[in-house]
Amino acid sequence: MLEDFLWVEKYRPKTIEETILPAELKATFQQFVDNGNIPNLILCGTAGVGKTTVAKAMLEQLECDYIVINGSMNGNIDTLRNEILNFATTVSFTGGRKYVILDEADYLNANSTQPALRNFMEEFSRNCGFILTCNFKNRIIEPLHSRCSVVDFKISKSDMAKLAMQFMKRVTNILTAENVEFDKAVIAEIIQKYFPDWRRVLNELQRYSATGKIDSGILSNMKEISIKELLGHMKNKNYTAARHWVVANLDSDVNTLYRSFYDVSIDSFTPESVPALVVTIAKYQYQGAFAADQEVNFMAFIAEVMITCEFA
Repeated sequence: MLEDFLWVEKYRPKTIEETILPAELKATFQQFVDNGNIPNLILCGTAGVGKTTVAKAMLEQLECDYIVINGSMNGNIDTLRNEILNFATTVSFTGGRKYVILDEADYLNANSTQPALRNFMEEFSRNCGFILTCNFKNRIIEPLHSRCSVVDFKISKSDMAKLAMQFMKRVTNILTAENVEFDKAVIAEIIQKYFPDWRRVLNELQRYSATGKIDSGILSNMKEISIKELLGHMKNKNYTAARHWVVANLDSDVNTLYRSFYDVSIDSFTPESVPALVVTIAKYQYQGAFAADQEVNFMAFIAEVMITCEFA
């Protein structure tokens, strides 16, 4: 089964106590469990920080019936209506309240699907609760905000080191259980690179563990991509070469590439062009959340920068 193969599923925390979260945040969720009552929630925060894990852990601790609907994959009104209607109108096996977890709810259409969801919340409020997870809470319409308690997965600087150490301990236990040899310094570097995306850390470690050993040899594969070569192609108006570069490097997180452009903007572009570049980055990064093809979207960004911006 997939749950037995993927580490992110195999080692997903089953209780709130097992989750790795700031103490105040963990106490909030633990109180919901202790009271035996989970309100409608919007859980927001960056990718991989544990939103879905927390939702599932609370419901499993209370032995609630629940379903998970992915808003980015099954977000049209008919699918949503049918799945929620079929689930919410049947009797719970445990006799308690049922719940719908709507993952990536910020991908739901704000003009059609989200307003319909508001009606579902009211119609089935007696026996069905809703937990929405999202990366960007501003994409969730206000009527849904008003019907839910919003919990932001923020990690303060004072909590970062403590949580990283907790996750380091969790990861080393997983690697030991999987009979993978490892260098602690390398594990620490991987955690630092992807913090606080715990899902990304586990996925990367599982990928690197295929040989049965994680050591300094993998660090060369983790080096930050330099966009100097790409900038050179763009400056020379060589779209074909730029496209070849993108094809070779887009397996990296595309948001990292946008960030790289932002970081080098002052040194690589004329002062007059920097504001336009930042606006263009923001536009295409936002569009990327809905794009069917990330390569096409990123190449459109490249083309617009080549046309509208002046290189230093």
